Amino acid sequence: MTTLHDRPRTAPVAQPDPRPSIAQRYAAQARARNWRADGLEFVGWVSMAVSVALFLADGGAAQFGTISDAFSSVGILAGLTSTNALLLMLLLAARIPVIDATLGQPRATSLHAKLGQWVVIGLVIHTMFLIAGYAMSASATWLAQFLYFWGATADFGWAVLGMVLFLVISFTSVAAARKKLPYEVWHAIHLASYVAVGASIPHMFSMSGLFATNAAARWYWIVLLALTGLALLVFRLGIPLLSTLDSRLTVSRVTQVTPDVINIEVTGRRVADLGARAGQYFHWRFLAPGLWWHQHPFSISAAPTANTLRITVRNLGKGTAALMNVRPGTLVAIEGPYGTFSDAARTTPEVVMIGAGVGIAPIRALLEETAIIPGRAAVVLRASRPEELYLLHEITELCRRRGAALITLVGPRARIDLQGTTRWVPQHQANLSLTQIAPYLAEADVFVCGPDGFTDAVIADLKGHGVPDSRIHEERFVW
Repeated sequence: MTTLHDRPRTAPVAQPDPRPSIAQRYAAQARARNWRADGLEFVGWVSMAVSVALFLADGGAAQFGTISDAFSSVGILAGLTSTNALLLMLLLAARIPVIDATLGQPRATSLHAKLGQWVVIGLVIHTMFLIAGYAMSASATWLAQFLYFWGATADFGWAVLGMVLFLVISFTSVAAARKKLPYEVWHAIHLASYVAVGASIPHMFSMSGLFATNAAARWYWIVLLALTGLALLVFRLGIPLLSTLDSRLTVSRVTQVTPDVINIEVTGRRVADLGARAGQYFHWRFLAPGLWWHQHPFSISAAPTANTLRITVRNLGKGTAALMNVRPGTLVAIEGPYGTFSDAARTTPEVVMIGAGVGIAPIRALLEETAIIPGRAAVVLRASRPEELYLLHEITELCRRRGAALITLVGPRARIDLQGTTRWVPQHQANLSLTQIAPYLAEADVFVCGPDGFTDAVIADLKGHGVPDSRIHEERFVW
């Protein structure tokens, strides 16, 4: 007789908790980035200190005996520190990989703007105090002293031209003025900063006794100027040109997302060698009639593959309107990848991603690539109308597959008082709290992408919930 026995039942094997290993990886990543940031800040302050120390070591400390000497010395110090700050500004804008990967666009842009304010103020002080000091020493008027310098050497005239250009650039950097200028005009004006620097350099050596007598100071500035120029040539011109030639990118497919939004997929060779991460952006030039002279900063809207990149473009004006008709086969020139809006910015295992409008595009790419722990990740999409929830079907599928919660918020912004103050959430959800969406919010990295006002409102909300700056990662669609 044969007896049949049930197969012994075994308890299901418990899956290891991925959270500790992910936490360790992101904590180590954050520490390394903080160390790099501290190192860059240290180098910046050392360069400023050296520029002052070289002046003092050359007898500058003794040049405050009279009022005229004191004015001249203050003018010299203002010129040295503002010039040093200007070179740091140029290095911040040079797209040097270690700076871009450490500081990211928002922080680098903020530092760039702060240094720019000091550069203009410092150069004004430099000019006024030096002319005043020399005028007092010669018992002349300011105008007479200015005309004397003007006639004494052509280098002074070039320095005045540089000063005027810096003032124009400073004015166009003000948000109110910038919004009235087309991007191409604003970009061209800021290219004049290189002309301004070039125009200002000769007088540093021909009119400065400091550089004539102090070999250390002369070589310090020669090396600093040369390194800055080399960085600009290599990282703003050389590497983008080599990347474009090597990858040979062409438009391979254009698909309609909505009547005013398209996906543009480009294909090339060795695209993986570009080192792009999902969520980063490139500067794009589509080499076709009427398009080639427009440069557009667009974020990747899908994780890069070995030979493809994809961007999502919305018709928001004359430049992007022309791209609505771009055709497959169009050659593409690129600069990048840039930015830290990627998995490289993560510090914790929890993550919340918030996007609005076409700012949803890099959120979709990031969702595809970054580490997700089911139940500890959320995607929030914001739009005024349902049709503005771009790439919703793709994001819905990614959230389902990866275990992230998806929340869509649609409708006009909520008014919270009679003065017209609004929140970033819809009117019918005016009291919605981010902690209702993600109870783990205070422990999470939060990625925010969208228009300027939206991003500001979300960040204010996040800070109100105790999310520290170090865990808020933003990408703004402004220039």
